[in-house]
Amino acid sequence: MDKRVQFDFEIEFTNGGGIQGQDFRLDIAGDDISDQELADYLVSDMRLLMVGRVKILNKTILIEQHKRTPINTQTGTERLVDLSHTIEHGLVTYKGLPAPIICDYLSREESKKQYASGTQFQIGKIEMVTNTGTYLDCPFHRYEHGKDLSEVGVERLADLEGIVIRVDHKETFAINADFFRGKELRGRAVLVHTGWDNYWNTENYFEHHPHLTEDAALYLVECGVKLVGIDSVNIDDTRGGERPVHTQLLGAEVLIVEHLCNLQQLPDEGFTFSALPPKFKGAGTFPVRALARLH
Repeated sequence: MDKRVQFDFEIEFTNGGGIQGQDFRLDIAGDDISDQELADYLVSDMRLLMVGRVKILNKTILIEQHKRTPINTQTGTERLVDLSHTIEHGLVTYKGLPAPIICDYLSREESKKQYASGTQFQIGKIEMVTNTGTYLDCPFHRYEHGKDLSEVGVERLADLEGIVIRVDHKETFAINADFFRGKELRGRAVLVHTGWDNYWNTENYFEHHPHLTEDAALYLVECGVKLVGIDSVNIDDTRGGERPVHTQLLGAEVLIVEHLCNLQQLPDEGFTFSALPPKFKGAGTFPVRALARLH
């Protein structure tokens, strides 16, 4: 059954004045719609500027036949995809490194002693190594005089044109340069989708895993990529002590993101990628909220 919303509204302008409306009816995609969605739609649809407070009043959901495309329909023109794992207390990201400790520094109960009646806060405390969850590596991680997190420009971290390279981990673990040939790579974030993230937070995740080979890293450097990401435990083969992929990529200031997830939700092209860590001095690795914006 089609649903419509009926409502009144009051809009105030920051430079004075306002407008009101009564008994507006609009088609909606689901069974309900939030006041915020209605307010945002009204401001955008009427091309209003200098808008201050918007009040939605007397909202009612009606069963009525739709007259046009519902206002909260996903158009498919743009959406965000979260490519990061959730970090929680006790999570093991990399075997041999300690799990994060996430706890209260100031609990809500204790905060009652510091604030007025009815006012309380929580201040958290996190103790962890920087290689936790989905994280970014910058040159300082590998090289003493390489750029640390505070020295990497935001243009290397945000809204990078992206491409996904599909490599089924059931067919091979060693991802060589041939997988990248014939692709548009220069200036892009190259994300390698292997499906290994299906094993996240299990013992299988830490076993021999999909990884790039040194010739792949050299080829990506030659092609001028900005960032390389992978959905496995490490972009290098970890069975030995050498890390040739980290060495080649970070030596050329190509950033690395490890432990990605949800890459199956992305198209091969037609998206931008962002992975921004805090601006720490003296750190070469830190968790990021990695995401893709699909055009």
